[in-house]
Amino acid sequence: MILWAAAGALVLGFQIAMELAAHRYGLPGPLTNQAREVLAAPKSGYLLYASLVLTMVVLTWRQRFIATGLAFGIDIAFVLVRWALGIEVTEGDPFGNGALWVVLGCGVVAVTRRTGAERVLLLKGVGLGLLLVAGRKTGDLWLLLTAETRHTVLDQYVATADHALGNPSWVIGRIVYSTGPAGYRFLEFVYGQLAVAAVLFALYRLRHVAVERRFPRHHLVRTFLVIGLLGPAIYMIFPVVGPIYAYGGGSENWASPDHWSQSPSVVHWAVADWWPETPPPVGVPEPMPYDSVTARNCMPSLHTAWSVAIFVHSRKAPRPIRYAGAFWLVATLTATVGFGYHYGVDLVAGVVFALTIEAALRSQAYGWNRAGLLVVAHGAAVFAALLSSYRWLPVEMAEHAWVAGPLLLLATASVVYGYVRAFGRREPSAVPAPRAEPQPEPA
Repeated sequence: MILWAAAGALVLGFQIAMELAAHRYGLPGPLTNQAREVLAAPKSGYLLYASLVLTMVVLTWRQRFIATGLAFGIDIAFVLVRWALGIEVTEGDPFGNGALWVVLGCGVVAVTRRTGAERVLLLKGVGLGLLLVAGRKTGDLWLLLTAETRHTVLDQYVATADHALGNPSWVIGRIVYSTGPAGYRFLEFVYGQLAVAAVLFALYRLRHVAVERRFPRHHLVRTFLVIGLLGPAIYMIFPVVGPIYAYGGGSENWASPDHWSQSPSVVHWAVADWWPETPPPVGVPEPMPYDSVTARNCMPSLHTAWSVAIFVHSRKAPRPIRYAGAFWLVATLTATVGFGYHYGVDLVAGVVFALTIEAALRSQAYGWNRAGLLVVAHGAAVFAALLSSYRWLPVEMAEHAWVAGPLLLLATASVVYGYVRAFGRREPSAVPAPRAEPQPEPA
């Protein structure tokens, strides 16, 4: 309970800090956005229903049916009231309020109608659902703050360093383009439904919570939330907008022009119309100014980090789930670079970032040992070395690609190997509690 209270206080403090930072720039903060969705049309109704689904892992099947029915009924009531008042939903979804009301209602029931272990379990379920919403709102604000506060981007450095890997965004971008709208739409669906996939994989891991009346020590949602909270902080340190924005001045060469209806301001800020046909030449990189709208959300690739987390958590599941985890990883990696959202070196950093966080969370859950400490320390060192090399050695990496490229892959492979060796075969066992000495029976 002390640990959960400390974690809750930390999350609340972070939310308040983000709220204050948002108001400084005239933006609504995460707490404000969450409070608005109690009555206003939600930005993402699917996310709120996903949070309800996570909360319901602690409920019995009868309680789940009741909660779902209440959520649908409240949503229908909201839709009818908005229709009667002539309120049109121009942004977001017309549904989702019911899911949020039911999650909050579960919290009220836990405090007023439950006691002991049952109260704790229900509060954990509510906290899990609300953390998913809070993580999304906080992440969205992070992206807005990166555009507001980072007026120059480091795309020229990353694009130069990407020569060491053979400019995969340009290569795979042309391959995706050659597949036409069908290939594009398929990858777009996979890329856009990553959160849904994460919830499905998390539900499989949490399927026994209602029966066992306890959560597993470590599960996918923990990793997802920490990646989403820490990743945007790196965006502030290493702001990058991505190939399609920095080097894709036009949209006429893309498989789905209606998707990429770039504004004149975005076209104006692009270096040239090179992506995905012509890789940028190797020159002397420098920070380049960019607009105050486009998020600097490339380094590291969080889509890569999240898909790696899904892949890792699916390894000990039945074969169909393992295949699904591998498919989502490959398809997401293809989409991230094939759509021009990321450079190849972003993906390398994303893999290291995800495994380092996963190793830290597993060690925290099951007990720290020498192997776990080494994986976390090694992963953090490799991640820092990657970002430093992208920033300070990009020209050397491009000019000696046959050396720098294998070194990048070798450094990433060393983190993967260390993680698999420490955690891949079995869950690390926690240190057992000392057993009480037997007391002599009274005479």
